[in-house]
Amino acid sequence: MTAKTGIILAGLLGFLGVAAGAFGAHGLRDRVSPRDLEIWHTGAHYQQLHAVVLLVVALWALSLQARGEATGLHGVAMSLFVAGIAVFSGTLYAITLGGPRVLGAVTPLGGLCLLAGWLTIIVLGLRQVAP
Repeated sequence: MTAKTGIILAGLLGFLGVAAGAFGAHGLRDRVSPRDLEIWHTGAHYQQLHAVVLLVVALWALSLQARGEATGLHGVAMSLFVAGIAVFSGTLYAITLGGPRVLGAVTPLGGLCLLAGWLTIIVLGLRQVAP
């Protein structure tokens, strides 16, 4: 994934995360159980948090591109965060909106993508050369 794509997706996912949080607080409050509302809010929280992380990684990659340095692992990290948000938060939203509860078995795959994104950042940090 390119830095530009990462920045655009971070903006989109951040926007949608705020919208999801607002929808949960105002649109779902009286329509779903308190437990389902908690599930929805967990999805929105993780989406918002990782949209910010996606933006940071994309900006980091952009700064390296400007210096002519490689950013391959940055693209991997960004892709993992996008996939993680889509699967983790997406399945939680679907479950809350009446989707099959079996989706709960898929949710951890999104969590694994998010964890792998964070591990990729660790690797990037270890490879960082001091100026």
